[in-house]
Amino acid sequence: MNEQTKPGHSPPARGRGAKRWTRRGLLKKGGIAGLFATLFGGGLSLAAKVVDEVDEHALSDAVGDLFQDHYQQMTQEEIQAALGRIQRKTERQHGVKIEVGNEQAQPGVVFGFALNLSRCTGVRECVKACVVENNLSRSPQIEYIRVLELDRGTLDLNRSDHYYEGESVPKPDKVYLPMQCVQCNNPPCVKACPVNATWLEPDGIVVTDYDWCIGSRACMTACPYWARRFNWAEPELPKEEINRRTHILGNRPREKGVVEKCTNCIQRTRNDRQPACVEACPTGARIFGNLLDPDSEIRYILENKRVFRLKEEAGCDPKFWYFFD
Repeated sequence: MNEQTKPGHSPPARGRGAKRWTRRGLLKKGGIAGLFATLFGGGLSLAAKVVDEVDEHALSDAVGDLFQDHYQQMTQEEIQAALGRIQRKTERQHGVKIEVGNEQAQPGVVFGFALNLSRCTGVRECVKACVVENNLSRSPQIEYIRVLELDRGTLDLNRSDHYYEGESVPKPDKVYLPMQCVQCNNPPCVKACPVNATWLEPDGIVVTDYDWCIGSRACMTACPYWARRFNWAEPELPKEEINRRTHILGNRPREKGVVEKCTNCIQRTRNDRQPACVEACPTGARIFGNLLDPDSEIRYILENKRVFRLKEEAGCDPKFWYFFD
């Protein structure tokens, strides 16, 4: 979408960086005949039979997916069509009707996170809430948040343990440090993506166009915070556990072969709600808000507490701070 193009970051030209090899190879295979060969493993002789046997919407949606533009180049009409295809595909795959939103960044808002390490008890309620809210795969298991257990008095991440037993926490000689995407102002993952499938939004959220991602995993290699996750297999998402309130750039069900990560619960925060991890934290250790609002709690924390950010030397300028009481 042209009006969404960010200063200093141009979206790919039409047709550049195909979502799958089929997008580029379709014309080589010969128009519609190539389309059916790509989708169903046959040519024109199979096409007539497929038209009779395949659900009309499913066939139309498959064609729409193949020719869908990069999100930043799509018109409002094209976006609405894409939302409809996502909704129908989810209903076919999971038997659940979902709502896919396209809420835009609010003017005068840049989101930031602060986390009070004095209060974090390592119970991982934030992890559980994130999995449910963001429709993360149960098997293979995907989690956006890692909670590290460290010796009290040190923040040596190389000696941390994120496989600790959670039933006995908090331990008196330990401190707990949650990690997730820190929504960098200078995100190396964005620069690394070969097809511009990820970018920084005006409200500070780094998002991904799942339909444009080719799964190169270059973004994962570039991220110094180990914040991105790759779907090596088809994500398992139990029907009864699907969160039906979704966003096209956030928690809508993903597919095998794409990279995903935390989006500050974009489906919530762009509707004036707190991220799921913030609401779930039993000790109030997580602070989230608008960095541009001088009266916000996060601004108070940044101005009155001794805060620090992880891996400052990487030059990513993260919008995620830690502090102690």
